[in-house]
Amino acid sequence: MAEGTTDRVPSPADPADPSSDSAAASEAASGARSHDAYLSRRTLRRGSAGWLLLTGLGVAYVVSGDFSGWNVGLSKGGFGGLAIATLLMGVMYACLVFALAELSAILPTAGGGYGFARRALGTWGGFLTGTAILIEYILAPAAISLFIGDYVESLGLFGLESGWPVLLACFVIFIGIHLWGVGEALRFSLVVTAIAVAALLIFAVGAFTEFSVDRLNDIPADESAFGANSWLPFGLLGIWAAFPFGMWFFLGVEGVPLAAEEAKDPVRSMPRALAASLGILVLLAVLTFLAATGARGSAAIQEAGNPLVVAVQGDGAPTPLGRFVNYAGLAGLVASFFSLIYAGSRQLFALSRAGYLPRVLSLTSRRKSPYLGLLVPGAIGFTLAAATGDGARLLNIAVFGATISYALMALSHIVLRRREPGLPRPYRTPGGTLTSSVALLLALAALAATFLVDIAAAFTALGLYAVAVAHFAIYSRRHLVARAPEEEFAALAAAEAELERA
Repeated sequence: MAEGTTDRVPSPADPADPSSDSAAASEAASGARSHDAYLSRRTLRRGSAGWLLLTGLGVAYVVSGDFSGWNVGLSKGGFGGLAIATLLMGVMYACLVFALAELSAILPTAGGGYGFARRALGTWGGFLTGTAILIEYILAPAAISLFIGDYVESLGLFGLESGWPVLLACFVIFIGIHLWGVGEALRFSLVVTAIAVAALLIFAVGAFTEFSVDRLNDIPADESAFGANSWLPFGLLGIWAAFPFGMWFFLGVEGVPLAAEEAKDPVRSMPRALAASLGILVLLAVLTFLAATGARGSAAIQEAGNPLVVAVQGDGAPTPLGRFVNYAGLAGLVASFFSLIYAGSRQLFALSRAGYLPRVLSLTSRRKSPYLGLLVPGAIGFTLAAATGDGARLLNIAVFGATISYALMALSHIVLRRREPGLPRPYRTPGGTLTSSVALLLALAALAATFLVDIAAAFTALGLYAVAVAHFAIYSRRHLVARAPEEEFAALAAAEAELERA
């Protein structure tokens, strides 16, 4: 490859003695056996997930964001600012999902966005995209584990207090289910997600009985802000600052393609699951946003850690609906935590199998689970959560990584459309490159907005990125595995291009 070299062990080697046909044949056979042995220890259980389980996975990634976090955007942009930001971020995710549906039908591998970028942008593009996704899917579960701990303490479950024992229990129990098997894990995720979604719908019905339009814009306007009014109390800049919080209604849905190698008929099921999960998330976003702000007021919930509970019971005594929503919030957090662990393990598995990260991390068990791909990120996530105790900061770092990956995945779609127009596309993105260009521009705007929200988190993410880039530049780009699926796709594309030029 142009950007690096590949190791000899996992792929058939060149003849050791070009003058000897028998030596060449022997060497090639030995290389083929070595390649087969390498991949046989790094395979996932195929056909474990149909479109329904994949749809549940897409919703599970995101559903915890409906219960809390998004409301902080009200303190940045007010109701109008957050509403516009959510609309724009919804457009970004819709455009991105349509682009990913096409890409996942072309390259149905566990690498997801990394695999798409590897084909379109080369080894550096693949690595940068995969690393950004990995930052998102390792940091987000760490943050959510802290939120789970807070919920367990606030609900008085078993008399536990939020602390490292609760965090450890989260990682041990839910990683254990993943080690049991992907089919069992995704079915568990679907059940918990269904409970959380049902709870959001019940919440909306209850909250809309208290709805008042006058409560939506009750945050006082900052007269010093440009363009400030009752709907945009922090002015036009407040819309931009609210971008990262508008993302919370959709953050993570792009991870569905990571299940491609374990899906039934991924060429058909991936586009269907992506579209269905995004449709459900849009509905939940609209209902949750309007019901919560209209029931109690934007000012009342803008800083609340449990905005839905505040929306239905205020500062008064607990109500049956408030208690129900509180327990449902815990279910939503568990669903997202559980599914994000899955996504992180598959991204780590794909990068490791191709040699971008240490290859040992892609080994799979007899049940076809990438056990080190689950245990190592879990250990890192637990350590970060226990050491920092700052869920908001960890989640902001995850959002920074997510926006980088969105921009690179959208760019990958544009590049592949223009460079390989004849590539078979079982599903085609409506609007073509115009759609992915919109996703690219909005992703870059969201990336810049992260500096407005938490500059320390943004620079921390950049530091992590720099360390990863140094490792790739110095070592791993020279030790890629030529016969890993993503590398084979790229090699085939290069060979076809060479034939066309000839």
